[in-house]
Amino acid sequence: MSALPIDANAPATTRPELPSRRDLLLGGACLAVAGVTYARMPRQRLASIPKGRLEALAPDHVGEWRYETASGIVLPPPDELARLLYDQQVTRGYVSEKQQPVMLVMAYGSSQGGMLQVHRPEICYPASGFRLTDTKLETLPVGDGHSIPVRSFTATSDTRVEQVMYWTRIGDSLPTSWTSQRIAIMRSNLAGAVPDGLLVRLSTLGQNGAAARVTLERFAHELLATIGAPGRRQLLGASAA
Repeated sequence: MSALPIDANAPATTRPELPSRRDLLLGGACLAVAGVTYARMPRQRLASIPKGRLEALAPDHVGEWRYETASGIVLPPPDELARLLYDQQVTRGYVSEKQQPVMLVMAYGSSQGGMLQVHRPEICYPASGFRLTDTKLETLPVGDGHSIPVRSFTATSDTRVEQVMYWTRIGDSLPTSWTSQRIAIMRSNLAGAVPDGLLVRLSTLGQNGAAARVTLERFAHELLATIGAPGRRQLLGASAA
């Protein structure tokens, strides 16, 4: 059967609609964006701490300190989000005959994304009833002439004062804010990878912030020396280790 002829005088609504040049260009652009998006979809996971390994990064003896308890340490309230965020968590309290006691918290998530990001301590302390000073950005010497950026603050409750220092690692980056943390995740995603994330938090009790800084710095130095080069890479990332 032959095709029906097109009546040039027919109403516009009855004419076959052909895509315009603009439609073709827009459609091509959408296909290009979709192709780039698919190509950029993160497929490789950068998990660097195998299941069960985090416990080994908190040894029973760290310099003059020895592991004593996991109680009395401020933690985020347990919720479903925390269970999604972290594959492994370690909480330890260390004591010494000559040094102030130190509390260590490490929380590790093998997959960091847009909504699943390591919680920074400025959230969990207020949730536990503490009042915080402004957070200070400082540097922590880690040996061999290297240093890393850390955050520190004082947390005060009705029963105690705690001096806190921490750092976060996203992949091989050490972001110091929520914004830089998200940027580190996006950069890794654009490179086709899903980064892991780690929080390392050190704290001690007392009003004297300067004395606490000396204690926490010494403990961090001893911890990094104790766990060796592989452990340093897992806590600090390849570039800082």
